Amino acid sequence: MAYRNCLWLLVLLAPALSATAAEVCDIPPRYGLSSVAVAVVRAACDEHRLWFRPFIDRDGRIASLSVTEAESENLADNGLIAWQRVAGYWRESSTLAAMGAIPGAQSCFAAPGARYTDSDCRSFLVDNPWSAAFISWVMTRAGTPGFVRSPRHIDYIRAAYQSNTSRDGPYRLTDPMTEKPAPGDLLCFLRDRSNSLSYSDLLTALATGGAGNWKSHCEVVVAANVGGDRTLYLVGGNVANTVAMRMLTLDRPGRIQPPLAGAPLDATLEQRCSPGQEDECNLNRQDWVALLKLRVTTPAPAPTPAPTTSPTNPQSGRLPAVATPVRPPDIPARR
Repeated sequence: MAYRNCLWLLVLLAPALSATAAEVCDIPPRYGLSSVAVAVVRAACDEHRLWFRPFIDRDGRIASLSVTEAESENLADNGLIAWQRVAGYWRESSTLAAMGAIPGAQSCFAAPGARYTDSDCRSFLVDNPWSAAFISWVMTRAGTPGFVRSPRHIDYIRAAYQSNTSRDGPYRLTDPMTEKPAPGDLLCFLRDRSNSLSYSDLLTALATGGAGNWKSHCEVVVAANVGGDRTLYLVGGNVANTVAMRMLTLDRPGRIQPPLAGAPLDATLEQRCSPGQEDECNLNRQDWVALLKLRVTTPAPAPTPAPTTSPTNPQSGRLPAVATPVRPPDIPARR
């Protein structure tokens, strides 16, 4: 009788257990999302899968890490090479030309295969942050109309600020302390600062031109509070030198709980984190000061189909092909 009761218990719990184990990127888009939001989330999630789904957990620790930016290893489709994929983010987002004067940038326009240009391009990829190029690539892949593609995150933070008045851009700038993030939004923090800023401080800097080329970083919101789990799921490029997911804790209403909460910093994370200060080694403890809310509701252009491939061969070990963006013509096309 006890055995039979246990079986019935497992049957009853099976749906809950499978829901808990589900990957947020594998869950169908929730009802009510615009087609552009769905396309943005799909583009970010496809790349996260491609890089073997590395992630930072709710405690701000790297819980999983596989291939990184400069490696010659295959990504999850067993065909794309890691460093070549990063070079593609630069080229296909039209952000590489802005870096043309930096050593190695021009080599990333060349087709891979030549020893000199390959080495030169890989050096460029390692030496220059590509997180903004990744965001610009996601927006290009998703067909987000009017997005200001740039190698600097602060440029599209500024564009969202200006859109608050003009209302002609795909994103508006909001306060992450008061607005709830939703799939397709961008959540941003400021980097390399000795003091954190409030949202009002950021607005003042943007209004007076004081933000300049401030160092910043943005990630795509791919899911929020799934099943009431009070967790925000973000995907960003050049996070731990890969395309990683970050998990942030939400409060009950569904807003983020920034670890800094406006408190001053005595030093950067790299300076604070040490074996003697383990509690400071939290990669989620950032100056989250800007939430870019997606306002686009018009349908996104249908993505160009990936090249026809044969069905997955169980014996080959290959995964189904990830949708690959079509490369625009190499017209001299970050931060």
